[in-house]
Amino acid sequence: MKKSEIFTAKVYQQPDNLLFRFSLAQALYQEGAHKQAIPHLEVCIAARCDWMIPRILLGKAWLQQNDIQLAKVHLQTALQLAIEQSHEDPAAELQTLLAEL
Repeated sequence: MKKSEIFTAKVYQQPDNLLFRFSLAQALYQEGAHKQAIPHLEVCIAARCDWMIPRILLGKAWLQQNDIQLAKVHLQTALQLAIEQSHEDPAAELQTLLAEL
């Protein structure tokens, strides 16, 4: 059984559980289902505007969809959050990624 199948069932049972929803999005992304991960990541960032990791993944998912502009918006916001929250490694990764776009 795929990880996304496990979390799909959990999200179905508890649709407001953001950790289940993020885990589902993460599993979908890792399985190559980038487009299917996007709506779940959008729910996560809408619920918690300061949650950096879903924004990073959302930006990367939009890159996989070849929407560079939308990807940049989310990656730049994630970078701002990484700096504000003193997350040095994600900030460095995001700076590199944005410089390549």
